[in-house]
Amino acid sequence: MQLVHTANELNAGNRKVCLAIGFFDGVHLGHQQIIRQTITDARKHGALALVITFDHHPNAVVAPARVPPLIYSLPQKLRTIESLGPEAALLIHFDQAFSQKTGETFIRELAGAWSGIQSICVGANFAFGHKRSGHVDLLKQLGGELKFSVHGMAAVSLDGEPVSSTRIREAIRAGDLDAASQMLGRAYSIAGPVVEGDKLGRQLGFPTANLDAAGLGLPPSGVYAIHAMVRGQIHRALLNIGTRPTLENPNPPLRVEAHLLDFNGELYGEELEIVFAEKLREEQKFASVDELKAQIARDIERAKGIF
Repeated sequence: MQLVHTANELNAGNRKVCLAIGFFDGVHLGHQQIIRQTITDARKHGALALVITFDHHPNAVVAPARVPPLIYSLPQKLRTIESLGPEAALLIHFDQAFSQKTGETFIRELAGAWSGIQSICVGANFAFGHKRSGHVDLLKQLGGELKFSVHGMAAVSLDGEPVSSTRIREAIRAGDLDAASQMLGRAYSIAGPVVEGDKLGRQLGFPTANLDAAGLGLPPSGVYAIHAMVRGQIHRALLNIGTRPTLENPNPPLRVEAHLLDFNGELYGEELEIVFAEKLREEQKFASVDELKAQIARDIERAKGIF
């Protein structure tokens, strides 16, 4: 998949372009339907299938107090989009200047960048552009003028309720990771770069990789058996999400720490992707560091039984 950052970077040649437009957090079943319809249109008309998305949530610019916790990191989202098979993705930097652009201006600029737009596919309730001036009706109006078709895709339902990023975030927050996985259409996971911690795990005899999960929605605190993917390899691992209460830090940050059972070496700067297998226990405060070490050893043995 070719990744471009401006419409003019995309070399479509003489082909028209079929567009799927959305933020696509989680790339869930509804998002997949939109992207697959775009790919189907492109194959039917000999056009180029292009997914248009944004580098961070629009609310980060237009409503900073209402930025939702994200399901996927940006690299994770782009990988998942690529797996669906579009020819290219346009990753737009959403900043203050872009937020002032009307929906109509945005579409006309795209149409002028290539030989033309063949089709646009969005969710039925999709709104875009300054003050949410863009919507399916506007797209259909512009489509009549600029000669492209429009798909306003109805939401996919699961268990009688629409699948949405909001619903998935709620499932993750509640610890219902099976439900989140069903709505995503794949095993729920989190991903981020490994950052340097305080090396306490190493001192305890259980070195950990500290995941930078800033901005991501996370499952409830606790200890989990997980599969950790790094450098293309999958490792059995233990994950702790929490504030490490045994250490009695007066202002403890929330940490996401993975102990890989069959790995030795440094991982700083590497991306770590975590797939949850089973929750082992709640995070708890122990009377001493020695008690904590003993419990970690028991957690590892239990995790090995699960694996």
